[in-house]
Amino acid sequence: MIKYSLRCADGHAFDSWFASASAYDSLAGADRLTCAVCGGGGVEKAMMAPRLAGGGGEAGDTGGRPLARPASPAEAALAEFRRRVEADTEDVGRRFAAEARAIHEGAAPERAIRGQASGAEARALIEDGVPVLPLPVPRERQVN
Repeated sequence: MIKYSLRCADGHAFDSWFASASAYDSLAGADRLTCAVCGGGGVEKAMMAPRLAGGGGEAGDTGGRPLARPASPAEAALAEFRRRVEADTEDVGRRFAAEARAIHEGAAPERAIRGQASGAEARALIEDGVPVLPLPVPRERQVN
């Protein structure tokens, strides 16, 4: 595993873990990286300091904090927001764009949905006045 400091085109800074440097390169080359803050694209590696072992801690030390616990109030708020979205919406997976359009046009029952859409699909929905909101979702939770 490797951790990179990243920055989106809008200047939001965040960290993310990848299986390997080549896994990051593959996702970046396919334009599959999105901002953890705004969901936008244009994500690139940011300047970061090396993590050295020593000074009382091991490399990868979390300062005694379990990895499952949020590292900051912002991370805790994002986790709670994600939990509420998942609890209050129907997951339609890769059918998101078609289902959102059908709801907007009255061809499907109105309800709160979530799912995946390509950047082009999301832009087309927004241009057509379909109310959508891109949200960052961890890769391991996305449907392929």
